Amino acid sequence: MPRPLLTLLIALAAAAALSAYSDHFDAYYLDVAMGIGINLILAVSLNLVNGHTGQFSLGHAGFMSVGAYLSAALTMWLGPTLLQGSDSAFWPQHYLFFAALLTGGLSAALAGLLVGLPSLRLKGDYLAIVTLGFGEIIRVIFQNCEPLGGALGLNGIPAYTSVFWVLSFGALTIFTVHCLVHSTYGLGFIATKDDEIAAEAIGLNVTRYKITAFVVGAFFAGIAGGLYAHFKQTISPGGFDFNRSIEIVVMVILGGMGNTVGVILAAILLTLLPEVLRPVAEFRMIIYSFLLIVLMLVRPQGLFNFSRLPSKS
Repeated sequence: MPRPLLTLLIALAAAAALSAYSDHFDAYYLDVAMGIGINLILAVSLNLVNGHTGQFSLGHAGFMSVGAYLSAALTMWLGPTLLQGSDSAFWPQHYLFFAALLTGGLSAALAGLLVGLPSLRLKGDYLAIVTLGFGEIIRVIFQNCEPLGGALGLNGIPAYTSVFWVLSFGALTIFTVHCLVHSTYGLGFIATKDDEIAAEAIGLNVTRYKITAFVVGAFFAGIAGGLYAHFKQTISPGGFDFNRSIEIVVMVILGGMGNTVGVILAAILLTLLPEVLRPVAEFRMIIYSFLLIVLMLVRPQGLFNFSRLPSKS
């Protein structure tokens, strides 16, 4: 059995074991751990786009919001009808939640495809502006969509997210990105990142590789959004704004572009850091921002990326 697949199966078994005992965990630490898992999914999926393919997307929170709203709407509106009359609610709830997560993920992937087709012929700052605009458009649409709660958002979302779901999808995200990057297809991502002109000169369809990375990243962002919605039980358009996208980008940059292990560690660190600074709440964001500035000055290649920077001749 391939090592990545074996590792995935072990991670799924560990997720099931931890979920069985999650009721005995402290509620605060469990909340922080769930936040780490959701941020891990977001950071690793964005790393596929920004790190491994060399693009610069600022709209990841937009894809997250698509998954959050559509999965929550499915469980809130169809859940009572589908679960009515069932003898045991345990398995039907899990099936419903899994279907809702897939719906949110696929919807986000479709949104990624619609954004990617016209915009991924752009590069650098131009692509960043387009994805930033998409994220704001999605936020404004949800803010003015009354069936989805409008500016107040959705409340009373079922609490279906558990340790098992977060850890399982976190492991699945890492597994998928790892297999993509280390496959023959993944060489196209690397070639696109290194030199698009040279890649096109040898016959690679650079746009196809960009769109593939964009769609896969958007899919897992939608999954993370669904997990987030069914964990917090309330969502609003303000929770998926530009600042949320920047938080995810910072995790990728701090962990090291294209470095999956570093991005995972950065997601853990940047989720824990605000909690550590909670005793000095009035200065928390100042200290947080100052530490980020210092880290980027000292480690511009990423805090957890130990490869040497190319020397300037």
